[in-house]
Amino acid sequence: MKTVLVMLCFSLGSAIAAEARLPSDVVRYVEQREGCDHFRGEIPDPPDKQRMKEMEREIRKLCTGTDKKLTQLKHKYAKNQAVMKRLNDFDEKIA
Repeated sequence: MKTVLVMLCFSLGSAIAAEARLPSDVVRYVEQREGCDHFRGEIPDPPDKQRMKEMEREIRKLCTGTDKKLTQLKHKYAKNQAVMKRLNDFDEKIA
């Protein structure tokens, strides 16, 4: 158990360190897009009108323009493998 915990901490630390080496505009995009994707995947059960309004507000705030921004960042950093690897984690178009 202790070994698993150490390995988890090491891999999480590596991911955080890798993220810290990305350009600041990419880090901001990743944070925004991960928030967008989170709310896109969250549907209250049972349906809750108030929660749906909150989610719709967050989706509009976090998701608007992310497709265009992803394209721009991929163009800007086309020769940076680390950035491209991270940006390729996201769908080109969100529905």
